[in-house]
Amino acid sequence: MGEVDQAFIQSIEHRANLDTIEIEGIPLIDLSLSHTTDINLLVSEIGNACKNWGFFQVINHGVPLELLEKIKVAAKAFFDQPMEEKRKVKRDEVNPMGYYESEHTKNVRDWKEVFDFLIKDPTFLPASPELEDDEMRTLSNQWPENPPQFREVCQEYAREVEKLGYKLLELIALSLGLPSNRFNGYFEDQLSRMRLNLYPPCPCPELALGVGRHKDAGALTIVAQDDVGGLQVKRKSDGVWVPVKPTPNALVINVGDIIQVWSNEAYESVEHRVVVNSERERFSIPIFFFPSHYVMVKPLEELVNEGNPPKYKPYNFGKFNVARNRSNYKKLEVQNIQISDFKII
Repeated sequence: MGEVDQAFIQSIEHRANLDTIEIEGIPLIDLSLSHTTDINLLVSEIGNACKNWGFFQVINHGVPLELLEKIKVAAKAFFDQPMEEKRKVKRDEVNPMGYYESEHTKNVRDWKEVFDFLIKDPTFLPASPELEDDEMRTLSNQWPENPPQFREVCQEYAREVEKLGYKLLELIALSLGLPSNRFNGYFEDQLSRMRLNLYPPCPCPELALGVGRHKDAGALTIVAQDDVGGLQVKRKSDGVWVPVKPTPNALVINVGDIIQVWSNEAYESVEHRVVVNSERERFSIPIFFFPSHYVMVKPLEELVNEGNPPKYKPYNFGKFNVARNRSNYKKLEVQNIQISDFKII
C-alpha cells in the first residue's frame, strides 16, 4: 500500500476534512453503576445514548484490562508478519474467515488489512441469499500458526467481550421497557464475529478512508481501539462528523441496524467511518453481535401499536447477511442490500 491506487479514492463529497476541531464527543458511561442500587440511572443513560447518538463509550466494563492490552499486542504481532505469512490464512468467498487486505465499503476499497474469526465455531449459514434455497453451509475459522498464543488470546478476549455484549443487550432491553432477557434467545446459534483491523499510514489521507461511511448490519458492535484515533460518527442532530476520542481502557459501543428494526426506530443505527493519517498505524478490534441465521428480524410486538405501526417488513438475518457480504470482495454495479429495502413506506 505504498501509494494511493485509484480503487481507494473516495468521491469528493465523502472525503474526510482532516482539520482537527474540538467537538463534544459521544457519551461516556460508567458500567460500574450496574452494581449499585440505582440501576435505573444506568438504564436511562444507556437509553439516552442510544436515542441521541447510537454510539457511546463504556468504562469499568468488566473486560480485564490486561486482556485488552494482550489483544492489541496480538493484533500488532499478526499484522507485522510478512505478507506471505498472512496470506496463508487468506479468506475468500468460500471461507470468509481469516486474513484479507482488499475489502470494499460502498464499492470503494478500504485502506486497511483485517483478520476475521467466528465467535461460535463452526457456524451454519445459508448457502445463498435466494429465499427459496434451503441449502446450508458450514463456516469454520482458520488460524495462523504464528504468532504463538494468537488463537488463545483472541478466543479469551472474545469470551469476555461476549459476556459484556449480553450485559449491554439486557440494559438496552430495559431502556426500551422490555424484560432484561428479551433479546437473549435470538443469539443461541449466533453468527457473531470478531475482527482485527490494521490501518497502515496512508500517503494521501485526504483522498482515502480506512473504512468508508456505513452502518453496522448487526445488533451491537463493541470496539477496542488504540490511542491513535480515526473513528468518526455522523451526529444525528446536524450530520457533522464527530471524532471518537480514544479514552484509556474504554470500549466503544454502537447499536446496529437490527436494534433499529427491533425498536421500530426508537433507536437508530448511525453512519460512521474511519479516517487515516500519514504517520501512525492504527489498530482496532470490533466484535459484531449477529443473531442466529434463522432469526426473522422485525419490530418487536411489544413496541408497536396503532399509533406506532411496524416500520419494517420481517427479513431473515442469515439470508440478509449472505447477500450483504458479497460486496466485501468486489465492486458491484448495484448498491448493497440495506434494511431500508424492508422499510414500510
